[in-house]
Amino acid sequence: MIDHAWTEATLTASRPQAVAALLRYFRNLDDAEEAYQEACLRALRTWTSKGPPRDPIAWLIMVGRNAALDQKRKTQRLTELPDEALLSDLEDVETPMAERLDNSQYRDDVLRLMFICCHPDLPATQQIPLALRVVSGLSVKQIARAFLLGEAAMEQRITRAKAKVANAGVPFDTPGPVERAERLAAVMQMVYLVFNEGYSAGPKDDARADLAEEAIRLGRLLLRMFQAEPDVMGLLALMLLQHARQPARFDANGDAVLMEDQDRSLWRPNLIQEGLALIDKAMRHNRASPYLLQAAIAALHARAPRFADTDWPGIDALYATLERLQPSPVITLNRAVAVSKTKGPQAALDMIDPLGERLSGYFHHHGARGGLLLQLDRKREAREAFDRAIALANTAAEAAHIRMHIDRLIAESGEAARA
Repeated sequence: MIDHAWTEATLTASRPQAVAALLRYFRNLDDAEEAYQEACLRALRTWTSKGPPRDPIAWLIMVGRNAALDQKRKTQRLTELPDEALLSDLEDVETPMAERLDNSQYRDDVLRLMFICCHPDLPATQQIPLALRVVSGLSVKQIARAFLLGEAAMEQRITRAKAKVANAGVPFDTPGPVERAERLAAVMQMVYLVFNEGYSAGPKDDARADLAEEAIRLGRLLLRMFQAEPDVMGLLALMLLQHARQPARFDANGDAVLMEDQDRSLWRPNLIQEGLALIDKAMRHNRASPYLLQAAIAALHARAPRFADTDWPGIDALYATLERLQPSPVITLNRAVAVSKTKGPQAALDMIDPLGERLSGYFHHHGARGGLLLQLDRKREAREAFDRAIALANTAAEAAHIRMHIDRLIAESGEAARA
């Protein structure tokens, strides 16, 4: 009997390629998603009794396509297709059948789907949420959190995007070089949001953690298409350098470990070396870009043998450049951390306090503010900030980290009262 966790992880990983191929058949996003869901249900039944196929993606494409066609024929009172048990046997005929049906290498087909979702006929506010929902299968709640929006508002946005694609006759063919270049920025943002969703997962959340690996794979495919684009090099380098720290980010209990406390010997040197090489190559183009600047910041962390050796003035300068190039309250918040190391907590607090309204629903804003207030010995205000942060925690690890600060404040308050 196959492991249920393996099946779930395989279905999650197979989604982008399978949905992309099914979309080419049905040319309708809802039909493609429904076909994939039906294939997943049949996989849970068939793989349990017969064992998994050699090529799960090809199996899902073929079974999903046939299940959808079967349903269409039933509604039209035509002859039903054979049961899926007859379409899948132990001789593994799924791969050649799927490749004949698909008529292309479906493994990289996910990039085609990403560029389709980022079609210019769709408003920019709908392109990336649609891609995150259709390509990577993120929930509406996950996407809403990434955009700092309410769940109902994001649900409406995605529904409108699907309707726009259906009603506007958006072509589902592979876009040409010019169209790909025009949509590149949106596709890159989508890839990085997928990476962040995986990167923020806790150590026990394997399904979400796999998204970081998938985003890096997509980044490599993008670089293959845009080999001379420094921002693509920067995006891949940024993901590699951040992912290199993954083994040290949580302790044995699953609690988050701050970068200053991480065991740097656990960082993955092969990913760091690959990321640094990409940055060096991108720098030769002498063109600043958002992802390249963020990668350069990550590189300064990676190059420091100890936390005390971190080049905080250099990080502050890079964030200042990034702020001018791409103004954002989140970038300002990140810069404030570097400022706190060079100019003290009050200077950092002066930077982030004006961001309160725009980042009122952002966990890291309240967590960072609480930490700065704690350094200034303003404990009551720190407790209020931590209370707001823990209510907005996205993972158990984030909540546990804030709980540690709150427990310490409660303990200190009790000791002071006894004294």
